[in-house]
Parts: sequence; structure tokens; C-alpha cells
Amino acid sequence: MKRRFKKVVSLKPLNPRKIKSIYLFSLFIIIALLGRIINLQVFSSVSLKSKARNIQLSKVSAQIKRRPIVDRNNRLIAYDKTLYKLWAHPKYFNFPGDNSKTKRSIEEVVSKLSPLLDIDEKKLLGKFINKNIGVELFDDLTEEQAHKIRNLYISGLDLERHSKRFYPQSNLFSNIVGFVNDDKNGSSGLELHLDNQIKILQKSNFLRKGADGTPLPDISGPNDFISDDKKMVLTLDSRLQKVSYNVLSKQVKKWGAKKGMAIVMNVQNGEILSLASFPSFDPNKFWEYDQSFFKGWYAQDLLEPGSTFKPINLALALEEKVIKKDGYVRDNGKINVGGWTLSNWDKKGNGLISYPKVLQVSSNVGMVKIMQNLSPSVYWERLNELGINSKVTTDLFESTPGHLKQKDVFINQPIEQAVASFGKGFSISPLKLAQLHASLANGGLEVIPHVTYGFKNEMSKFLKKRLFSPQVSATILEWMESVVNEGSGLGAKVDGYRIGGKTGTSQKAINGIYTTEKACSFVATLPIENPKYLVLVVVDSPAKPFAYGSTVAVPVVKEIIESLIVLEKIPPFSEENVEIVKKP
Repeated sequence: MKRRFKKVVSLKPLNPRKIKSIYLFSLFIIIALLGRIINLQVFSSVSLKSKARNIQLSKVSAQIKRRPIVDRNNRLIAYDKTLYKLWAHPKYFNFPGDNSKTKRSIEEVVSKLSPLLDIDEKKLLGKFINKNIGVELFDDLTEEQAHKIRNLYISGLDLERHSKRFYPQSNLFSNIVGFVNDDKNGSSGLELHLDNQIKILQKSNFLRKGADGTPLPDISGPNDFISDDKKMVLTLDSRLQKVSYNVLSKQVKKWGAKKGMAIVMNVQNGEILSLASFPSFDPNKFWEYDQSFFKGWYAQDLLEPGSTFKPINLALALEEKVIKKDGYVRDNGKINVGGWTLSNWDKKGNGLISYPKVLQVSSNVGMVKIMQNLSPSVYWERLNELGINSKVTTDLFESTPGHLKQKDVFINQPIEQAVASFGKGFSISPLKLAQLHASLANGGLEVIPHVTYGFKNEMSKFLKKRLFSPQVSATILEWMESVVNEGSGLGAKVDGYRIGGKTGTSQKAINGIYTTEKACSFVATLPIENPKYLVLVVVDSPAKPFAYGSTVAVPVVKEIIESLIVLEKIPPFSEENVEIVKKP
């Protein structure tokens, strides 16, 4: 048997230099790790926290907030209503007092939510089909509903705050204020025209999200958003607006008309107290309406003013001294001009009549003869100076400029001068007509029709522009008062008050051809002894017979005036209330 021998290996002592190198390398590694830990924990903690937070944040477009819009009495017309989105994450459902590992079922959570939100449990359960996280249950919960949900303290339910534009007075101001679209951008009315003055941007443009990408509860602080307590204050009076809208809509429906508008203006400064139009729309549900409803036709549509322009023409004749205050004109019922036969609205003559009588009976023949005394060239120039061809400066919708015949056509064709004398052959917007009558009422100064107080600076630049002399204006107002006391405006008379006015009934032209459709209007000024207010009503295309300014528009104006007297506390006529105006 052979013996096995084990090989003996002699051990050599390590080189002291190698041991030292290994030791130093290991020590370096340990020191480096400790340094890294210290750097992370102490020196870089702030930046790391910021980076961690940024991982949770998703950059989104800056949210748009809009200033409230209120009337002259601080009544809300438009504001941003705070709403909440409700998100559900079923895999995190947990009730107060539960173990952290406990997971509640969707059915259990739904049973809690259903009575709070007044929604059927089956309908609510349907929102969770095949979804375990990031379920958007609702996007329009109120503050009260959100508060109730918070008080459930259910894990897995998150609320995301947002805002939505709300119009508490529905269709009452929609044709003026307009609305904002789903992107919170102004789309019509003041919301569009004054968009940059109404909207404000939030300072924060980040949304906090969880690891799964769904929004986390709103933790924004009070300083995360721009603080802005400014309001867009309008000159409008909600009370008067409601009266105007109701009586106007009733009359439009009664006469089967296409539309109507009513404006109440302070003739001294151009402030609009009421501007109602019908039909209207609900800006809270703007998507349900045709785009034609969003138009401000009081500034954008043109019409021939008809007899409501006769006081303006008489003022021009007095200014040019081609007639005298106590003069007369003969009205035979018809007149031939350049081969055209023109007649009165009732085909009847009125004989020898005074100028106030011309307005009372609305004599077309009388007006033709009066304005024939005025040079055609001067006549056109004066109409042009009144801004017939120009846009109305206003803070409302972009206005449409009127249409006056070219000067050479107007001068060389006598028929053009003749029909212009009773408000035909040219067109202006209802807002322009109101502006011109306001100038007559306030002593001859042009004012800017406006609904925002910010336009006072603009207005002051125009107050110096004189259209008529105070003496001429006073005379015309006296003649217009006779229309209400004795003429076609008798239906607007209010006992104890001096009111002036003029009716108008004009044929509508489509593509240059006159149709059977007509616009019925009435403009009134009060109180005559110290004019301050103007009321203009226009009803477009009444379908029933016997539709005239006196039958359709006058009743609306009267009801508005009666409310205006109460709301503005206008005192009845008294010699003590007469303002003494010194000659300039």
C-alpha cells in the first residue's frame, strides 16, 4: 500500500506596501461614501426635495380667471364660480379607522357617495367599469358638495378645484355681456370686446400629480394665485334692464316681430342704464343657440331711421337759418320731386301747418318742403358732420358705420335730398340714432354711448364737440313735447311729467329693394325742463296689421319711463325744477 504525501506550500509574508495600499483604498471608498451621504443629507437636501416635488408636478397652461362683472348697484352679472372635479382611485379605497392594509370595495364607497351627490348608485357604479385608478366621477361639484365629500375622509377620493364662468341673470344681459367659451376666452359681447381688461392669469401653472399620473388633492396656498379684487362695473341697472326686457319681449311676441331693442341713456354723459334686446340667449348654455343670437344688432345692424330723424333734420334747418321758429309750411298731401311723387304716410294733406305740427302729424310733404330750402351741398355736409358714415365710438360691440349716399349723387339727384328729409335713403344703427337724439337733448353736445365707467376718459374728449346750438336744441325739444301732448306720441304721456318724443315707421330695404317689412320706433326725452334721460325702442318687422311706431313702440317706451321715474326718483314737473341755462 502506497503512502500518500501531502504537498507542503510555504507561506510567504505579505508585502507591507501592498497591505498599506489595500487599507488606504478601502479607507478612501468608505470616506467617499460617507461624504456622499453627508452631501445628500445635509447640503443637497433642499435641492433634492425640490427635484422630488418637481417629479410630482406637471406643467400645464396657466389657468385663466376673470374679474366679476357687476351693475351700477353692485349686482352680479358674471363671475367665476368655484367648482370641483372628483377623482376616484379604487385600489386606495380606505375608510377612517381602517387598517392601512384594508381595501374597501367600490360598492361600499358608492353607497357613501350616492346620497351626498343625489345620484343613483347603479349610475355611479357604471363610471368604474374596468377602471382601478384615475376615475373622473364629476367635474362640476359645488363648494357644498365638495365639503361633504371631504368630511367622509375616504382615502382614494381626491378633489381638484377649478372655475367656470357663470351668469346668474341668465339671458337678461347676454346680448351685452356675451359669454366665454370652454377655454375661458371671451367669445362675444363685453367678454370678447374687453377681454384683456376682464381676464387675469394665475401665478401658478403646475398641477400636482401622483406616481400614476392622476391629480392629487389641491394643496395650493393662499399666495399661489394672483390676488385681484377688482370688478368690471357697468353703468347698467339690473332692475331697469329687467323691466325693459320683459315689456320688450312681450311686445315682440304680441306683434309677431323678428326682434326688438330698448335703450335708456343718460344724455348728459352717455351712460347707458339699460340696453335690452329680444330674442336673447342663455350664456350658461351658449352651445344650444345659433351664432346669430350672439350679435349686438343695436350697434351692428343698420336701418333707415324714418320719421325719428325728422327732429334732427329740423335742427339742421334751424341751424342754417333756412326756417324760423314760428314759421309755417303748406302740406297738400303729396309732392312731385324730379318726376317722383312723394306722399304722407296716410295719403292725406294737412294744409298750412306749423313746424311743431309737422312733427305731430309726421308730415313727409312738410319735411320735403322745409329741407328744400337748404342747399343740397350744405345738407350733405351737415349730415356727414353728424357722423352718418362713421362708426359709433363705444365700448360695446364693434359698431357698423352708417351709409350715406355719395356727395355727388346726393347733390345731383333731388329725390335723394327729398327722401332724406323724412329719414329714408340712408341708414344708421339704433345706437347712432340714440346718440344723435342725446345731443339734441343735452343742448347740442356729442356724447359717447358706453356701459363701463372706464370710458369716462374717452367720453371727456368728445364732450367738446358741438353738433347743435343750445337754442336750437331747446326749440326742437319743445316741438317734440307737442308730439307727446298732441300728436302720435300721445300714448307715452305720463301725468305730471314733461316728455318729448317722435315716432317712426320705416320700410325695410333688402338688397336695395323696399319690402313690405318695416321697423317701428319711438324715441323719448325727459324731463323736458331739465333733460337727462333718453329712451329709444325699435321693433323690427312686426307681422300683424296696423303696426306703426305709435302702436308698437310707444307702449313699450311708456312702461319703461314709468319704471325709470321710480328708480331714478325723477320729480314731477315744477317751476322750481326748471334749470336756468345761461347763453354761452
